[in-house]
Amino acid sequence: MSSDDHSAPTVPVAPASTIDVQLDVMLARRKMPLRILAAKVGISIQNLSILKTGKARAVRFSTLAAICQALDCQPGDLLVHQSAASDSDD
Repeated sequence: MSSDDHSAPTVPVAPASTIDVQLDVMLARRKMPLRILAAKVGISIQNLSILKTGKARAVRFSTLAAICQALDCQPGDLLVHQSAASDSDD
């Protein structure tokens, strides 16, 4: 048995596929400034800004959970999967 037998299967992702962060939308719905969210969650405004602008490469589940608790929302309200195929189906 080689060490490769224990690797998890990979799911192919189309290059044009992205995860869009809708933090700005949820902040507007809740009428909450970024600085207030930063204070509630315990994250710097700079790091939340990176997430808000979609420039973040990763987010911890604990951070996502804290943001959802502060905004009274679900992860699906903040993260939306976009693919090239959905754009061409119009």
